[in-house]
Amino acid sequence: MLSRPNLVILGIAVLAAALGGWLQHESRLAHVPAGVTMAQVGEAAPALELPDLQGRMRRLADYRGRRILLNFWASWCGPCLDELPALDKVQAKFGDKDIIVLGIAMDDPARVRAFLADHPVRFPILLGRMEAPSTSLLWGDSGEILPWSVLIGADGRVIATHRGPLDAATLARWVGTRPD
Repeated sequence: MLSRPNLVILGIAVLAAALGGWLQHESRLAHVPAGVTMAQVGEAAPALELPDLQGRMRRLADYRGRRILLNFWASWCGPCLDELPALDKVQAKFGDKDIIVLGIAMDDPARVRAFLADHPVRFPILLGRMEAPSTSLLWGDSGEILPWSVLIGADGRVIATHRGPLDAATLARWVGTRPD
């Protein structure tokens, strides 16, 4: 049984934790400029049209009917580069079937081309808009922290989002397999 002073301390700690969680949630929303709508889990994925590395415009709607794993990354982002090989394996294994990986480079196009010349991937790379509101922000990355991933269902609805590198278990769950 806890003594009265310990119960008071425990109560204060629980209230502080709850307040901290609420403040974190509110501060996340505070980074979103007025009038900007972010993609939300369970809602229809917003329209997306971005140039590929050759300057051709690509639309997300072109992949409708398939699950899409959007991965926002940059050549200067260490954790992003660490997860690229796993995403490339997913594309190699499933890209012509059920799921497609689309890389959205939040980086200078010349840097992206130089990086990919030395480290090619088998999935399409599109060039995200970095000016406000950035492409990653529109897709729910309120802190604009990379990597940021979004899973979109074949029905065009956002299924899940993930901040940081995708671990093997999460990636396997998203593509419907067991981790290697």
